Amino acid sequence: MTLKELYQEIGGDYDQALRVLRVEKLLDKHIRKLTKTGVVDGLLDAGKGMEPDRMFEAAHAMKGVCANLGLTGLADTASDIAEEYRPGNPRKLTDAQVGEKLAQIEGMYRKVREGISRYEGE
Repeated sequence: MTLKELYQEIGGDYDQALRVLRVEKLLDKHIRKLTKTGVVDGLLDAGKGMEPDRMFEAAHAMKGVCANLGLTGLADTASDIAEEYRPGNPRKLTDAQVGEKLAQIEGMYRKVREGISRYEGE
């Protein structure tokens, strides 16, 4: 499987990621590191307590990492959560709705992890 094929499989935007990182070797390096950084797991863990500061920080970090890697679905959903918990912003979503977004992230991330695992195995 090529890196571009991995991106097609996981629903990522290969071209966007390449524009950000500029070199496929760097993109390869960073997509492989994604599951080891704990950035997505950090948000999912923060969601257990729904502590506003922790939710904002974790969602904001995840949004940045995923956007740079062209993982737009994960980045967009993390952005929704970051804006929900951004200091000074009034809450618009219920905890249950935030929980649904976290469940979406968990599902998308599972697909990404499985794809990366297959990619690394080849």
